[in-house]
Amino acid sequence: MYLLEHQAKELLAGHGVSVPGGRVANSPDQAEKNARDLAGEKFVIKAQIAAGGRGLAGGIKFASSPKEAQRLAAEMLNSRLVTSQTGSEGELVEQVFVEPALIAETELYLAVVVNQRNARPTIIAAPFGGNLFEKAASETPEIVKTMTLPADGNTSSNEIQGFLCQFGIAGPALENAAVLADRAVRAFCDYEAVLVEINPLIITPEQSAVAVDAKVIIDSNALPRNPLLEQINFSVPMKPEERLARDNDVNFILLDGNIGVVVNGAGLGLATHDLIIDRGGKPANFMDIRTTTGSFQIAKVVQMLIERDGIDVLLVNIHGGGMTVCDTIAEALNFAYSRSSRKIPIVYRAAGQNASWARSIMRDRALPYEEFGSMVPAVSRAVAIASKGSR
Repeated sequence: MYLLEHQAKELLAGHGVSVPGGRVANSPDQAEKNARDLAGEKFVIKAQIAAGGRGLAGGIKFASSPKEAQRLAAEMLNSRLVTSQTGSEGELVEQVFVEPALIAETELYLAVVVNQRNARPTIIAAPFGGNLFEKAASETPEIVKTMTLPADGNTSSNEIQGFLCQFGIAGPALENAAVLADRAVRAFCDYEAVLVEINPLIITPEQSAVAVDAKVIIDSNALPRNPLLEQINFSVPMKPEERLARDNDVNFILLDGNIGVVVNGAGLGLATHDLIIDRGGKPANFMDIRTTTGSFQIAKVVQMLIERDGIDVLLVNIHGGGMTVCDTIAEALNFAYSRSSRKIPIVYRAAGQNASWARSIMRDRALPYEEFGSMVPAVSRAVAIASKGSR
């Protein structure tokens, strides 16, 4: 679950992380009022979308008065912001965040992630923050430093200060930055996040450490264990297709290709994507059908896929086992195609529990499919069909 900036900051502030203290606006007039209510002479107007790269795409702008905040909000709201992380369609801006503009004496990059090699939380930091970070890190990767933490995230303030002092801060600034980092780690662990990113972390002239921007991504499996996260999840703006999938217990991410993908299992889904891209194709989505998802729920998501403009073929790659068996997905395909007037071709590969029964369903319902016994030829065929359809 990718939190919007204002949600991420609210979550971090609840753990004592210092943030500028902004307010959300859904209209230009509300943005003006927010600016008037906030202390300060200058303000930052930030588009609230679930993607990074906003600054370079015009999604973060500075206002020198409440009236200018109103004008900038009017320009952003209901526009589609295209960044390096949104794809060509961009993201619809439904909210803006109005904050007081702060003076930065120093900017740092700080993030907490899980190191996949040892499954331990790790702090990542660099002496450049904001838009400079990615460019600087790619040109001189040695500037990025890491600190591996215990599995529970508990470590001493002295250890964090020792890590952060290599970035040229000292005294109260170092102490405050270490406190902020420690609290970010605690939030990371308590909410079972996969990423807490503060970029930039600024040091003000008063030597305070403040999270000027924040990104938080939560492991969706943690939602049932935390009512607050569950509540936030339902308020996160989503693409209609992704919301439909979520409401039907299917993990789904919309992409910009023309090969619709129906897969059960995240690992199989990633492997399928790798094969598609390796053969020159472009997936239209990522899909991971959950083990408890029923055929009618799957059918709703499949129907959405086949009716989506630009998708030329449906690649079905499933492995029956556990609680998701092959015939459940075959029935879902039948339901989806019976309800839709669009009949794009299906490239079908199924193995595992009830695979033979599923083949009978596919054949008896006269679905427009070609069957393959293994992944590689199935993917190759799907890419070949898609390449003809995209011309």
